[in-house]
Amino acid sequence: MNLEPQQRLWTRNFLFICFSSFFFFITFYSMTATLPTFVTDHLGGNQQQAGLVLTTFVIAAVIMRPFAGRWMDGPMRLTIMLVATAVFMVCSFFYPMISGFGVLLLLRFIHGFSFGAATTANGTIVTEFIPDNRKGEGLGYYTLFMNLAMVLGPFIGLLIIQNVNFNTLFYLLSAFCVIGMLLSIRLVRSQAKSVPAAAADRPAPSKSGAAKERFNWRNYIEPSSIPISLVAMFLAIAYASILSFVPSYADEIGLKSYSSYYFIVYAVMIVAARPFTGKLFDRLPRNYLVYPTIALYVIGLAVLATAHSGFLFLLSGAVIGLGFGSLSPCLQTIAVQSAPKSKVGLATATYFIFFDGGIGIGSALLGGIATATNNRIMYLCGIVSVLIGALVYYLLLHRRPSRPSRQVQAQSAQSA
Repeated sequence: MNLEPQQRLWTRNFLFICFSSFFFFITFYSMTATLPTFVTDHLGGNQQQAGLVLTTFVIAAVIMRPFAGRWMDGPMRLTIMLVATAVFMVCSFFYPMISGFGVLLLLRFIHGFSFGAATTANGTIVTEFIPDNRKGEGLGYYTLFMNLAMVLGPFIGLLIIQNVNFNTLFYLLSAFCVIGMLLSIRLVRSQAKSVPAAAADRPAPSKSGAAKERFNWRNYIEPSSIPISLVAMFLAIAYASILSFVPSYADEIGLKSYSSYYFIVYAVMIVAARPFTGKLFDRLPRNYLVYPTIALYVIGLAVLATAHSGFLFLLSGAVIGLGFGSLSPCLQTIAVQSAPKSKVGLATATYFIFFDGGIGIGSALLGGIATATNNRIMYLCGIVSVLIGALVYYLLLHRRPSRPSRQVQAQSAQSA
């Protein structure tokens, strides 16, 4: 067998899309962490209304993703990416003008539409810059940029609203969106010829069958990616409690000063583990990584639910970062590898439809539980959701063999 040399991962275009996504996600995560406080302190809302702000955003993203996924398997995906990122950027300019809860929900709905299209576009296009035999590693690093945004976004947001004001935060996030848009434009200029050429290999629907295809759900959802996406949904339900309610929980248990540092600890563990977990996923059966990281996720939530000191509070962030932070890119990789190569866009969209759906369900459901009881009970309920996700994985995917990379498959065929 003649093994080809390892292909380059860190190309200019890979970095463009990683940093572009980073600036859009830092805006998303910063608003996710701070808008609940904006609703309760400035608009006079309650915890359930605060959760609804994220739920509305996610519902819009979920509605958009099936259409974006189908479009991304065609020749116009670069244009779609630019339009979606432009709308996302423009929406960010309107937050300083918000004075009522209803107007905020409307803006969040429009913002969610653009977010669903933009993240589906980026998540699809990035796979074209990753060698087949390094898919797990490459998507792991791409997701690392999202994880860093998840940490820096809340940290920056909470720091600014605690020391300055919300308008300053909104202006800064608008600037981040402008930077992300400029990077997207640079990527399109670089790939205007090569990326559309890659779409030539993807079968286009015939004109005669177009009407029928519009009514076929398989044109909007990739069936082979549904099982792993369902697992991701249950894990994301618990993840919503981390995104939306860690700051209010820290305040409830007298650890408000630790809330910003929680996300930093989370990021440190992700950065420390990511170089190893991506490579392990590419080389070992996936069960070897999935079950231990789910176990760490459960342990981290249990520590968070019972934390009475700053040490335990931050320790939970470290354990959850090592668990869920390592697991999420693996799940996305499984979703992509489960689908035919011509359906990568649909597979990416399918995964995020279920993942975002879990975030939306978790924000509304767990927010309601927190309002009716307290945040400790809410995090314990999150553990139940993770365990259900583990059960779904065992029933649907445990015995299914790990799919080798397409590069390895091709090499095996040549050696035969």
